[in-house]
Amino acid sequence: MASYVFCFRCCREGAFGPGHVPLREVPVVKLDTQHVGNDVVIVKNGRRICGTGAALANAPIAQNKAYFEIKVQCTGVWGVGLATRKCNINTVPLGGDTESWVLRHDGLMFHNGEQKGKLTETPQEGDVLGITYDHIEMNFFLNGSPLSTPFMGIKGTVYPTFYVDNGAVLDVQFDKFYHQPPDGYDSIMIEQSLL
Repeated sequence: MASYVFCFRCCREGAFGPGHVPLREVPVVKLDTQHVGNDVVIVKNGRRICGTGAALANAPIAQNKAYFEIKVQCTGVWGVGLATRKCNINTVPLGGDTESWVLRHDGLMFHNGEQKGKLTETPQEGDVLGITYDHIEMNFFLNGSPLSTPFMGIKGTVYPTFYVDNGAVLDVQFDKFYHQPPDGYDSIMIEQSLL
């Protein structure tokens, strides 16, 4: 009984003794509540986007080969892709400026206001869309199958970006994926500086 009282007192008072280093939470990739449109709602611990507007992830893609997914929970107007922090996250659809490269809900791929490609299959409600990026091209996978429609010419420090409108709801997955990433691709890593 005495050990329980001591443990409780230590936790409550922070009396862990000299030299104790408090544990820090390991940062995780999620939707960044500091880089969202004015009418965007982020829920489920930074994993679901709804409302109207766009949101960026809280980490850029720094590694050579990255993978992330979305699940289309409710259809409407939506898009997914990559953008710099200069992108206007209050204007949807994205892809209308030089700062965003997106796949739109209708299967069209846009950058700088120009259509750059079109998927052979359009994602529907309940589908999982996988996205790979290797600093050369962005590719898409529908329910685990490659769509073989690469998005080229992406430049700068880019973040995964997502937008919704007209009732669309997207769940984002930065780990614990629905489908196995392609060989050599993995979840986005957060860069940490060493002290």
